[in-house]
Amino acid sequence: MPKSESTVTFVCMAAPEAKQVFIAGDFNAWDPQKTRMVKRNGTFRKRIELAPGEHEYKFIVDGKWQTDPSAAIQVHNSIGSMNSVIRI
Repeated sequence: MPKSESTVTFVCMAAPEAKQVFIAGDFNAWDPQKTRMVKRNGTFRKRIELAPGEHEYKFIVDGKWQTDPSAAIQVHNSIGSMNSVIRI
């Protein structure tokens, strides 16, 4: 029987000087304080279980929303900025 979800490790390398980084996306109702990333060796990381498909997300670095520069896909969102996309 195939797995319905996959574990994905998100990595934010763009902000090694940040005090805190969160990840928000369609998988956590875009809550900017729900999913805190953990800093290890200068990068922030978070493992998340995601269902198959495409998921849009952004990092919140010390309170400022930003896309993931390492994401292969970026899409326009409804507020005129960009979201990063991961495919599972």
